[in-house]
Amino acid sequence: MLSWLKPSPLLAEQEQQWLLDTFLWAFEHFDGEYFRQHTQLVLPTNEFFSGQSHSVAQMAEQVFTQVKQYAGLEKWPLVLVAPELSQPQRFPRMEFANCLRGPQAHLVSSDGQVQVSYNPQQINQPQDLIASFAQGMARVMIYQGGQLPPGGEQYVDAATEVVASFFGFGVMLSNTVYQFRGGCGKCYNPYANRSSELSEQQQVFLLALFCHIKGIDKGAAHLKGHLRSYFKKATKTLRALAQNSPDPLLLSLLTKDQA
Repeated sequence: MLSWLKPSPLLAEQEQQWLLDTFLWAFEHFDGEYFRQHTQLVLPTNEFFSGQSHSVAQMAEQVFTQVKQYAGLEKWPLVLVAPELSQPQRFPRMEFANCLRGPQAHLVSSDGQVQVSYNPQQINQPQDLIASFAQGMARVMIYQGGQLPPGGEQYVDAATEVVASFFGFGVMLSNTVYQFRGGCGKCYNPYANRSSELSEQQQVFLLALFCHIKGIDKGAAHLKGHLRSYFKKATKTLRALAQNSPDPLLLSLLTKDQA
């Protein structure tokens, strides 16, 4: 009788399930053990992104190196190139031993490097730059792994954002889905915005999933104000899933791996 008083869910069941399935796919194929032991929630603060730079190129290189490290890809042959030098490239064949990510990863062989470039207009929007680098590195990992995400090839673009959130960059990804124009048109630069396949609600759900698994209580602290209610809704949903999820891996992550 009072069902109309119940709050609406953050996501439709089908889109929520795809996000869960794709996060689990990332866990299974992209070094879930590294995720368990070392992945942290990366925040847009000086604690995570420190240092001074004196040029666009220097700042881009600095952020690129830090994102690469937080993603656990420091042993991968990823190199940053200036936009004007970026060219179509053939994806190299890489072989790793021990594990895929972190200092213990051992690159056995590679027949080339992977060039990553950047949008110079994002220099003044560092969260966009960070999220874009994380997305690009996630795409490299997907193609290196050779395993398509749930849904197949048509979902690769969206899956790069799931993997980037799996890397720990969910705050920046959530904050950069939509850029408010504000009251001053001169302050808004659409060319600096990150391209996103997922909605704000979907990104925040992934962030809440990450934080629930890792046992992080203050995951919403650095979100834009209007996103925090989404985070709260997502957290409630995940608590319910932790009680009755039929997926054994998801149930294990939601109930046993909290730090």
